[in-house]
Amino acid sequence: MKNQTDQNYQTRTDVILDSIADGVFTVNCDWRITSFNRAAEQITGVPKDEAIGSTCRDVFHSNICDSQCLLKQSIQDGRPITNKSIYIINSNGEQVPISISAAPLKDKDGKVVGGIETFRDLSEVTELRKQLEQKYTFQDIISKNNAVQKIFDILPDVAVSDSTVLIQGESGSGKELFARAIHHLSRRGKKKMVVVNSGALPDTLLESELFGYKAGAFTDAKKSKPGRFALAEGSTIFLDEIGDISPAMQVRLLRVLQERVYEPLGATESVNADVRVIAATNKNLQQMVDEGTFRQDLFYRLNVVCIKLPLLRERKEDIPMLIDHFINRFNKLKRKQILDVSDEVLHVLINYDFPGNIRELENIIEYSFILCRGQTIQISHLPEKFQKQYTTLASKSSIGFSLAAIQKQAIEQALIRHKWKRLATAKELGIDKGTLRRMIERLGINEP
Repeated sequence: MKNQTDQNYQTRTDVILDSIADGVFTVNCDWRITSFNRAAEQITGVPKDEAIGSTCRDVFHSNICDSQCLLKQSIQDGRPITNKSIYIINSNGEQVPISISAAPLKDKDGKVVGGIETFRDLSEVTELRKQLEQKYTFQDIISKNNAVQKIFDILPDVAVSDSTVLIQGESGSGKELFARAIHHLSRRGKKKMVVVNSGALPDTLLESELFGYKAGAFTDAKKSKPGRFALAEGSTIFLDEIGDISPAMQVRLLRVLQERVYEPLGATESVNADVRVIAATNKNLQQMVDEGTFRQDLFYRLNVVCIKLPLLRERKEDIPMLIDHFINRFNKLKRKQILDVSDEVLHVLINYDFPGNIRELENIIEYSFILCRGQTIQISHLPEKFQKQYTTLASKSSIGFSLAAIQKQAIEQALIRHKWKRLATAKELGIDKGTLRRMIERLGINEP
């Protein structure tokens, strides 16, 4: 009778597990699989009869099985681990992104007798993320910010116009990326764009660097050398930090823009310049004109088309996509398989002002790659100041335990997990989109 009862119990358990959309399996203390639901079969491509009795490592072939098995860690620590992203290899040899949660299994006396793991196929989510990134990508620039999208709209027209362009934005905001996008879309795009950091060289060196020199022009000039304008003939020259050049250089550059000619040092004849100029600066050139430190006529020549780039702290909705972009880049460069950042990391980065803009975010992700040995970047992998910031944010969020405060914190965290997508957040919270919208308004939650 007892065997019949146990069999009925097992049958009911199998029916319940097979009704779950997520993959579920259990293991004993020897890491042998003891149950394997229908969703687990579909995701892995491994039949239940083949999986039962096998080790989980033989079924999943994950790169964390050897050193960082989350199920093993959960059993050892005696606590659950939730929503960690990894890759497995299915029966067809294909790499499948999944999100897993693990917990120890205990008998009625509290003794650990194995473990249970649930996992969700993220292939569709990953594909949607790629489509979303493509939708908001222009050349190598990623943004869904309205101001940047408006720039995307005009860039093709700017590119074909061949007019001089001035790009204004703080250091690290991506000025060179926009310059390259304009160049690649122009009729000059088949040739290499020439880049000059105008603020990095003193006047004498900058002049010879830009315009070149003839043999004998000065003591060490034993042979002629072409300048950057000569190298950019028929192409584009990008003059970065144009606000740092001296008044004397401003005069030389003005002549090139006005008359499209220049003289190499030591030359007796002018050289025609078929070169498009794109300049960039992190300074307010109009203010410099008003103060008398930058020539007004040169400013007007440069400012034919002006593109002003917003700061990263003004386009925080781009942070999740930029993080994904940098993770994909560093995975290729450093031969790793990091999937994403934790919710806590995303929360900290969204609440940071980024004085160094996109370049600073890129540096943070690269630093994290050095320390991260798993597949998710955690708070402990960030530079120390962000770990302190997380402690501060966590302490602030724990002040007061009113129902409204708890609701606000829970909804904000869910929104962050879903990259502020309200429909996905509403589904997770078990409410409709209209209810979520009203709660956001009532609780004063502001999307970055």
